[in-house]
Amino acid sequence: MGDFPFYAFILAGLFVGFVVGLTGVGGGSLMTPLLIAVFGIKPALAVGTDLLFAACTKFFGVAKLAKQKTVDWKIVGLLCAGSIPAALIVVYALHRMDSTGHEAQRLITTTLGVALMLTAAATLYKAIKGKKQGEHSNLSPEEQARPRHWALPVLFGAVIGTLVSLTSVGAGAIGVMVLMLLYPALPLPRIIAADLAYAVPLTLIAGLGHASIGTVDWSLLGMLLLGSIPGIWLGTHLVTRTPERVIRSLLSVLLAYASVKLLSWS
Repeated sequence: MGDFPFYAFILAGLFVGFVVGLTGVGGGSLMTPLLIAVFGIKPALAVGTDLLFAACTKFFGVAKLAKQKTVDWKIVGLLCAGSIPAALIVVYALHRMDSTGHEAQRLITTTLGVALMLTAAATLYKAIKGKKQGEHSNLSPEEQARPRHWALPVLFGAVIGTLVSLTSVGAGAIGVMVLMLLYPALPLPRIIAADLAYAVPLTLIAGLGHASIGTVDWSLLGMLLLGSIPGIWLGTHLVTRTPERVIRSLLSVLLAYASVKLLSWS
């Protein structure tokens, strides 16, 4: 891990965990480019480590939401039906093409840059558009959870599963934007809960797939988690005191800048 002291990675986990708790944007869109651009971690290793980082951090949030009965498991099932097979296919393809080779590293970096640009657009979309409190409140929970077409969650789940497995980015802001489009009547808290819930098995399976081909740094993962857990706690406690639209707008600019840098390197 180069010349960086161990506490630098703990502080990175703290920062990303804080931003995730404050904005809801997935850790992959920040952690993966941070590991590559700042710490010099190889792209495949950064993606594999960050996938398990995301699975562990989001699990705690899903456990709390499940107790509150906020998670719509039918939506989660449809998304997983597309995303998990796609994740397995991508990991197998990376194994076949040598994930540490130049070709795979360039593919990962380029796809990461595109995914970050999409995440920046999705973050800005949520900041500007959002959902009005009480919108579609006259519909029953079953009607609110009805997609535009039953096959669309599976299809978009496969697209997100591919992006997440290649880059560790997509299960956060992109996932929320997709759910807002597919389930226009679904309240935002249930959209966020569904997005977090399907991201846990997706990132876990994709992360374990990366671990099987040797692209997970377990000591790095431990240091990142040491920082992220208190960071998420702090972010969730400050979220109601901070202007959400301002934060998401600034974050979208940051993600777009990271995207341009990564695409220029690929």
